[in-house]
Amino acid sequence: MTLKKLDNGIFIDTAKIDKMKCLDGIIFDCDGVLIDVSNSYDLAIKKTTDFMVKEFAAINQSNIVSTQMINGFKATGGFNDEVDVTYAIILSIIAAKKLKKPFSEFIFDVIKNSDQSGIKSVEKYLDILKVDLFEIRKKLAYPGPRYTNILSTIFDEIFYGTKLFYKLYKKKPNFFNEKGLIENDIVLVKKQLVDLLKKKFGNKLAIVSGRGVISAGYSLKELFDEFDLKNSKFLEDEPREFAKPNPQSLISSIKGLGSTCTLFVGDSTEDFMMAKKSDEMGNKTIFCGIYGTSNEPETKRKLFEKNNVEIVLETIDLIPKTLNLVGA
Repeated sequence: MTLKKLDNGIFIDTAKIDKMKCLDGIIFDCDGVLIDVSNSYDLAIKKTTDFMVKEFAAINQSNIVSTQMINGFKATGGFNDEVDVTYAIILSIIAAKKLKKPFSEFIFDVIKNSDQSGIKSVEKYLDILKVDLFEIRKKLAYPGPRYTNILSTIFDEIFYGTKLFYKLYKKKPNFFNEKGLIENDIVLVKKQLVDLLKKKFGNKLAIVSGRGVISAGYSLKELFDEFDLKNSKFLEDEPREFAKPNPQSLISSIKGLGSTCTLFVGDSTEDFMMAKKSDEMGNKTIFCGIYGTSNEPETKRKLFEKNNVEIVLETIDLIPKTLNLVGA
């Protein structure tokens, strides 16, 4: 690995520069890239967990979930879905209580034993510990159909808020009739950046995100239509088997754009794995990892470096400068 700092916030694998010169399309992940979700999705995980363990397991503890715990699960490559993270944490809280272990320590044992299989790896590890979680797993019945599963719907009530929840589910929320945490989304992408990228890539700009289309469009507003939405993928609206890091959505977007060499910009291990698999399957794909939106940016940068990521940037605003530096 020859990752080299070319400028402030710009790190490049110099051995891959020739490959980068062929770029003719760009695809973005949404959360942590186009949108800062630290006070929306991440907070929804924390609030949903507090509510669920109180209502379904009689554990009355608040603010039990830390950002470090959330990041820990996401770094394994199997937890792109925030409800999956929530489910894993709920099981871990109840397991820690049954095992009479401090949750703040036990949760990191669970994370250490989690992998790309996501919640299956968590369930497997807790089964190995012989902790009885039959009752809570039966109550949650997760994963299940999004529009009927209790955990998914409560998470969406908290995240979307009354108006958007009704638009999504065609019914009023049962537990939280208030403003959704989606209102805390901070849009990071600017029209100026989009215009610069369109000069380089034409209309070959798309999104492949774990979000649903309603959520992405609501937060990005008028900028949403700047992307090729026909060839974008919003995985919350797709069958679960297409979730990241399955590369099929990315490959479909690449082929729809007609891109022969694509830059995929993401902020997670799953995003990197998608890009790598896409490239291995014959679709020239270069991954660009964004680390500055993380609550632990230096940890995220080092994680990308460890995974041999080709381009690592502090912010998406550095993309045009980076392309100029590598002669793309």
